[in-house]
Amino acid sequence: MKLENLNIIIADDHPLFRNALRQALSSAFEHTQWYEADSADALQSVLDSQTVNYDLVLLDLQMPGSHGYSTLIHLRSHYPELPVVVISAHEDINTISRAIHYGGSGFIPKSASMETLKEALTAVLFGDIWLPAGAEIIPIEDDDTDKMANKLSDLTPQQYKVLQMFAEGLLNKQIAYDLGVSEATIKAHATAIFRKLGVRNRTQAVIALGQLEMDKVDLT
Repeated sequence: MKLENLNIIIADDHPLFRNALRQALSSAFEHTQWYEADSADALQSVLDSQTVNYDLVLLDLQMPGSHGYSTLIHLRSHYPELPVVVISAHEDINTISRAIHYGGSGFIPKSASMETLKEALTAVLFGDIWLPAGAEIIPIEDDDTDKMANKLSDLTPQQYKVLQMFAEGLLNKQIAYDLGVSEATIKAHATAIFRKLGVRNRTQAVIALGQLEMDKVDLT
Protein backbone atom coordinates (compact mmCIF):
# COMPACT_ATOMS: atom_id res chain seq x y z
CA MET A 1 0.00 0.00 0.00
CA LYS A 2 1.36 3.38 -1.01
CA LEU A 3 0.15 6.33 1.02
CA GLU A 4 -1.09 8.67 -1.67
CA ASN A 5 -4.39 9.90 -3.09
CA LEU A 6 -5.82 10.03 0.41
CA ASN A 7 -8.74 12.05 1.78
CA ILE A 8 -7.93 13.36 5.25
CA ILE A 9 -10.00 15.61 7.50
CA ILE A 10 -8.27 17.95 9.96
CA ALA A 11 -10.76 18.88 12.69
CA ASP A 12 -9.27 21.61 14.87
CA ASP A 13 -10.47 25.10 15.70
CA HIS A 14 -7.06 26.78 15.29
CA PRO A 15 -6.48 27.76 11.63
CA LEU A 16 -2.73 28.18 12.11
CA PHE A 17 -2.45 24.66 13.50
CA ARG A 18 -4.56 23.21 10.67
CA ASN A 19 -2.40 25.00 8.11
CA ALA A 20 0.84 23.84 9.76
CA LEU A 21 -0.40 20.25 9.83
CA ARG A 22 -1.42 20.32 6.20
CA GLN A 23 1.85 21.82 5.05
CA ALA A 24 3.96 19.46 7.13
CA LEU A 25 2.13 16.35 5.98
CA SER A 26 1.71 17.20 2.31
CA SER A 27 5.24 16.03 1.49
CA ALA A 28 4.71 12.71 3.25
CA PHE A 29 1.31 11.93 1.73
CA GLU A 30 1.36 12.73 -1.97
CA HIS A 31 -1.71 13.90 -3.88
CA THR A 32 -3.76 13.99 -0.69
CA GLN A 33 -6.97 15.98 -0.49
CA TRP A 34 -7.24 17.89 2.77
CA TYR A 35 -10.59 18.82 4.30
CA GLU A 36 -10.90 21.11 7.30
CA ALA A 37 -13.41 21.62 10.09
CA ASP A 38 -13.21 24.13 12.95
CA SER A 39 -16.07 22.75 15.07
CA ALA A 40 -18.02 19.57 15.70
CA ASP A 41 -20.86 20.90 13.55
CA ALA A 42 -18.48 21.77 10.70
CA LEU A 43 -17.00 18.28 10.90
CA GLN A 44 -20.44 16.73 10.55
CA SER A 45 -21.13 19.01 7.57
CA VAL A 46 -17.93 17.83 5.87
CA LEU A 47 -18.90 14.21 6.44
CA ASP A 48 -22.44 14.86 5.16
CA SER A 49 -21.60 16.97 2.11
CA GLN A 50 -18.76 15.10 0.46
CA THR A 51 -19.17 12.02 -1.68
CA VAL A 52 -15.57 10.85 -1.29
CA ASN A 53 -14.46 8.05 0.99
CA TYR A 54 -12.43 9.53 3.80
CA ASP A 55 -9.31 7.72 4.95
CA LEU A 56 -8.62 9.45 8.26
CA VAL A 57 -9.83 12.12 10.70
CA LEU A 58 -7.37 14.10 12.84
CA LEU A 59 -9.51 15.19 15.78
CA ASP A 60 -8.96 17.85 18.43
CA LEU A 61 -11.04 16.94 21.49
CA GLN A 62 -11.72 20.56 22.42
CA MET A 63 -13.30 22.11 19.35
CA PRO A 64 -16.43 24.25 19.71
CA GLY A 65 -19.43 21.95 19.96
CA SER A 66 -17.36 19.05 21.25
CA HIS A 67 -17.82 18.00 24.82
CA GLY A 68 -14.66 16.14 25.64
CA TYR A 69 -14.94 12.71 24.09
CA SER A 70 -18.45 13.15 22.66
CA THR A 71 -17.41 13.79 19.04
CA LEU A 72 -15.00 10.85 19.09
CA ILE A 73 -17.75 8.58 20.45
CA HIS A 74 -20.18 9.85 17.82
CA LEU A 75 -17.70 9.26 14.97
CA ARG A 76 -16.86 5.73 16.08
CA SER A 77 -20.55 4.89 16.39
CA HIS A 78 -21.65 6.18 12.99
CA TYR A 79 -18.45 5.88 10.92
CA PRO A 80 -16.89 2.68 12.32
CA GLU A 81 -14.65 2.12 9.28
CA LEU A 82 -13.13 5.62 9.46
CA PRO A 83 -9.96 5.79 11.60
CA VAL A 84 -9.84 8.71 14.03
CA VAL A 85 -6.56 9.94 15.47
CA VAL A 86 -6.84 12.25 18.45
CA ILE A 87 -4.44 15.20 18.50
CA SER A 88 -4.57 16.97 21.84
CA ALA A 89 -2.70 19.35 24.10
CA HIS A 90 -3.87 17.18 27.00
CA GLU A 91 -1.12 14.59 27.14
CA ASP A 92 -1.87 12.85 30.44
CA ILE A 93 -2.41 9.09 30.52
CA ASN A 94 -6.05 9.54 31.61
CA THR A 95 -6.89 11.41 28.40
CA ILE A 96 -4.89 9.00 26.24
CA SER A 97 -6.56 5.97 27.85
CA ARG A 98 -10.07 7.36 27.37
CA ALA A 99 -9.36 8.34 23.75
CA ILE A 100 -8.26 4.81 22.90
CA HIS A 101 -11.06 3.23 24.93
CA TYR A 102 -13.63 5.23 22.98
CA GLY A 103 -12.29 4.03 19.66
CA GLY A 104 -9.38 6.29 18.73
CA SER A 105 -6.88 4.67 16.37
CA GLY A 106 -4.08 6.70 17.88
CA PHE A 107 -3.21 9.58 20.14
CA ILE A 108 -0.71 12.27 19.17
CA PRO A 109 0.30 15.00 21.64
CA LYS A 110 0.28 18.48 20.10
CA SER A 111 3.83 18.82 21.38
CA ALA A 112 4.98 15.98 19.08
CA SER A 113 7.43 16.71 16.29
CA MET A 114 6.27 16.60 12.69
CA GLU A 115 8.43 13.51 12.15
CA THR A 116 6.58 11.78 14.96
CA LEU A 117 3.29 12.92 13.46
CA LYS A 118 4.17 11.40 10.08
CA GLU A 119 5.25 8.16 11.75
CA ALA A 120 2.01 7.99 13.74
CA LEU A 121 -0.31 8.62 10.80
CA THR A 122 1.55 6.16 8.61
CA ALA A 123 1.13 3.48 11.29
CA VAL A 124 -2.58 4.18 11.64
CA LEU A 125 -3.18 4.20 7.90
CA PHE A 126 -1.56 0.76 7.75
CA GLY A 127 -4.03 -0.42 10.39
CA ASP A 128 -2.05 -0.09 13.61
CA ILE A 129 -2.88 1.71 16.86
CA TRP A 130 -0.29 4.41 17.61
CA LEU A 131 0.55 5.71 21.09
CA PRO A 132 3.23 8.06 22.39
CA ALA A 133 6.43 6.35 23.50
CA GLY A 134 6.12 4.98 27.03
CA ALA A 135 2.35 5.41 27.25
CA GLU A 136 0.77 2.62 29.31
CA ILE A 137 -2.98 2.53 28.88
CA ILE A 138 -5.08 2.45 32.06
CA PRO A 139 -8.05 0.05 31.94
CA ILE A 140 -11.38 1.88 31.86
CA GLU A 141 -13.85 0.79 34.52
CA ASP A 142 -17.57 0.58 33.84
CA ASP A 143 -18.14 3.95 35.51
CA ASP A 144 -20.78 6.63 35.01
CA THR A 145 -18.79 8.26 32.21
CA ASP A 146 -18.50 4.99 30.33
CA LYS A 147 -22.22 4.31 30.75
CA MET A 148 -23.04 7.75 29.38
CA ALA A 149 -20.67 7.18 26.45
CA ASN A 150 -22.59 4.02 25.56
CA LYS A 151 -25.89 5.88 25.71
CA LEU A 152 -24.55 8.74 23.59
CA SER A 153 -23.45 6.31 20.89
CA ASP A 154 -27.11 5.32 20.40
CA LEU A 155 -28.10 8.82 19.23
CA THR A 156 -28.60 9.36 15.51
CA PRO A 157 -26.51 12.13 13.86
CA GLN A 158 -29.53 14.45 13.89
CA GLN A 159 -30.29 13.70 17.54
CA TYR A 160 -26.65 14.34 18.43
CA LYS A 161 -26.78 17.67 16.61
CA VAL A 162 -29.94 18.67 18.48
CA LEU A 163 -28.31 17.70 21.79
CA GLN A 164 -25.32 19.90 20.94
CA MET A 165 -27.70 22.78 20.26
CA PHE A 166 -29.42 22.17 23.61
CA ALA A 167 -25.99 22.55 25.19
CA GLU A 168 -25.61 25.91 23.42
CA GLY A 169 -28.82 27.06 25.09
CA LEU A 170 -30.88 27.37 21.90
CA LEU A 171 -34.67 27.20 22.08
CA ASN A 172 -36.67 24.61 20.13
CA LYS A 173 -37.85 27.37 17.79
CA GLN A 174 -34.27 28.43 17.04
CA ILE A 175 -33.11 24.85 16.51
CA ALA A 176 -36.02 24.15 14.17
CA TYR A 177 -35.17 27.25 12.15
CA ASP A 178 -31.46 26.42 11.94
CA LEU A 179 -32.11 22.82 10.88
CA GLY A 180 -34.98 23.66 8.53
CA VAL A 181 -37.54 21.46 10.29
CA SER A 182 -40.68 22.00 12.37
CA GLU A 183 -40.76 22.53 16.12
CA ALA A 184 -42.72 19.29 16.37
CA THR A 185 -39.78 17.47 14.83
CA ILE A 186 -37.41 18.98 17.40
CA LYS A 187 -39.76 17.96 20.20
CA ALA A 188 -39.80 14.43 18.82
CA HIS A 189 -35.98 14.41 18.70
CA ALA A 190 -35.91 15.72 22.27
CA THR A 191 -38.18 12.92 23.48
CA ALA A 192 -35.94 10.33 21.81
CA ILE A 193 -32.79 11.94 23.23
CA PHE A 194 -34.19 11.96 26.77
CA ARG A 195 -35.23 8.32 26.48
CA LYS A 196 -31.87 7.16 25.14
CA LEU A 197 -29.87 9.12 27.72
CA GLY A 198 -32.18 8.13 30.58
CA VAL A 199 -33.01 11.71 31.54
CA ARG A 200 -36.21 13.72 31.91
CA ASN A 201 -35.48 17.12 30.40
CA ARG A 202 -33.07 19.34 28.51
CA THR A 203 -31.15 20.42 31.59
CA GLN A 204 -30.47 16.83 32.60
CA ALA A 205 -29.48 15.98 29.01
CA VAL A 206 -26.91 18.78 28.94
CA ILE A 207 -25.55 17.74 32.34
CA ALA A 208 -25.27 14.16 31.06
CA LEU A 209 -23.36 15.35 28.00
CA GLY A 210 -21.06 17.32 30.31
CA GLN A 211 -19.98 14.07 31.97
CA LEU A 212 -17.78 13.48 28.93
CA GLU A 213 -15.82 16.70 29.40
CA MET A 214 -12.16 15.87 29.99
CA ASP A 215 -11.93 17.87 33.21
CA LYS A 216 -14.83 15.84 34.62
CA VAL A 217 -13.11 12.51 34.06
CA ASP A 218 -10.43 11.10 36.35
CA LEU A 219 -9.20 7.53 36.30
CA THR A 220 -6.94 7.80 39.32
